Amino acid sequence: MPDNGGLQAVEASQRPDSQVRVFAMPPRENAGPASIVEGFLEALTSDDPQYTMARKYLTKTAAKGWHPEERTTVLTDGPSTGSASRPSTGDEGRTFRLSGHQVAFVDQQQAYRPDGTSYSKTLHLVQENGPKGKQWRIDGLPQGVVLGQSDFQRIYQPVNKYYYALDEESSGGDTGSGSESPSDASSRQKRLVADPVYVRQWIDPLTQTVRALLSGPTHWLNPVVTTTFPSDTRLRKGVKSLAPDDENNLKVPLNAKADHVGQARCKEMAAQLLFSLRDVTSANVSQIELERSNGSQLCVLSESGAEALVAPRTSGPSDDQYFLDDKGRLVQMSGASRTAKDPERVPGPLGVGEQRMRSVAVSRDETQAAAVSNNGSALFVGSFVSGASLGDPVVRSGAKSEKDRLTTPSWDGLGDLWVADRDPKKPRLLMFGRGMADEIHEVDVSGLDGGRIEAVKMSADGVRIALLVAENGRTTLRIGRVEREAGPDGKLAVSVDELRAAAPQMEEVTAMSWAGGSRLVVVGRESGGVQQLSYVQCDGSAPTGQALPGLTGVKEIAASEDDRLPLVAHSDDGIVRLPPGLPWQTVLKDGTAPVYPG
Repeated sequence: MPDNGGLQAVEASQRPDSQVRVFAMPPRENAGPASIVEGFLEALTSDDPQYTMARKYLTKTAAKGWHPEERTTVLTDGPSTGSASRPSTGDEGRTFRLSGHQVAFVDQQQAYRPDGTSYSKTLHLVQENGPKGKQWRIDGLPQGVVLGQSDFQRIYQPVNKYYYALDEESSGGDTGSGSESPSDASSRQKRLVADPVYVRQWIDPLTQTVRALLSGPTHWLNPVVTTTFPSDTRLRKGVKSLAPDDENNLKVPLNAKADHVGQARCKEMAAQLLFSLRDVTSANVSQIELERSNGSQLCVLSESGAEALVAPRTSGPSDDQYFLDDKGRLVQMSGASRTAKDPERVPGPLGVGEQRMRSVAVSRDETQAAAVSNNGSALFVGSFVSGASLGDPVVRSGAKSEKDRLTTPSWDGLGDLWVADRDPKKPRLLMFGRGMADEIHEVDVSGLDGGRIEAVKMSADGVRIALLVAENGRTTLRIGRVEREAGPDGKLAVSVDELRAAAPQMEEVTAMSWAGGSRLVVVGRESGGVQQLSYVQCDGSAPTGQALPGLTGVKEIAASEDDRLPLVAHSDDGIVRLPPGLPWQTVLKDGTAPVYPG
């Protein structure tokens, strides 16, 4: 440190740091086995589109049989190679064992799947004749690519493909016929469902995203969504890359499978593309033009046209946030302003305080709310109409202890109400059609394996549910797929299937909320760590560069699907909120249960 001299102001650069780019190098002449292995692993971390340089480290036969797109294995710190060994007598080759701790893998559909296991594979090398004599090359290797976690985060970026929710009210979807009558197209707005995948961010992510969308939804989401693209629709043969023009119009040439699609269905196809490309940071597409296989125009759709086709993904028609005041009454405040304003009581019985409440969920159309009584035993649904009465509860819990009774309720995008009863003698997940007591469904949840549901939060699309599940002394976040089917008797059967971990890096999750199409905000702690707030993807990955400022003693958290609106939390400082670009602000010292509609 200098101890004398003058001070001089320095203008800080506002330019963001350039991203690190890695360029692969070919193998050196007469390189030893260890050098070949090291060079090959480094080439896997490069921005080489077809891994051309990495193939130079392989024998000709191995290069032809290697399929890097088949799987990307993500290790904590990258693969450890150890020293070479001779596999058996008479084998003049060398074997290296790749090992490490696997945290996840990306499958052939580009879907991220957490998988915390030990990784152990082998690379076998032989000496192959070349123009300059024998050279060591790899002739045996696992399919796919293996990377360290930091390299994976540098090379790949998450994007959301969008498909339409499949329910009893949906229009035809993918009939495979390629044609439709005007009556086949639904005039009502459809619900979009995000299907997160990972693409290589330096290798034409726009074209990768379009190809991924056309190939259809991932296996996990497929049972509950549909695409309006006819079966086997792909980019026209010979199309290598797509790019918008100077006016941000993107032409997408399709093959003959889409040639006879009608205008209404074509625009639904274009809407899927427009929403999917929003997450591609390098793309700036404001209009999609779909083309037939002969190059003629199929249809054109702008961003505003796409917005009109689909149901709004934000919480509701307003920006309001809600919570309970110190008397257990439901109050609301505007979320549009960057400063907190005094909250106002909502009209109707829940704002009057006719019954003291401890948790609440506001319907997405903001005409009513569901609330759990202060002792957790009863669930009420009350309208936002002045003078209306609260009425009887729609369900009661018979549990003796308050902590074993009803969870905070949640509304989905169809207007159905969800809540879990934690009664040890009769644990169950319940759905009330349109929030009505006479349309109650006990939901079958597969994969709980003895765990108990501690919290429920439905996504806006109505086909995914986030659950906090307590099991073996810890509470984890799980995401389930909601399936609705009409039984033989005509009655609706509702189930939650294929639960999967959404925050595997966290040992304990205490609160969560949906915060976008495939993103959640969670409160929890990692093993040996302290409580923290962070974003996670519903596929179990953790997006980079989205750190949240700390907050003491967070008990509840609420977020909107619109990321322009602030986070709201119940903490040691009372009700607080975090507007974009500003620090946490105290709204009210005494208050609980903050929520957005839903």
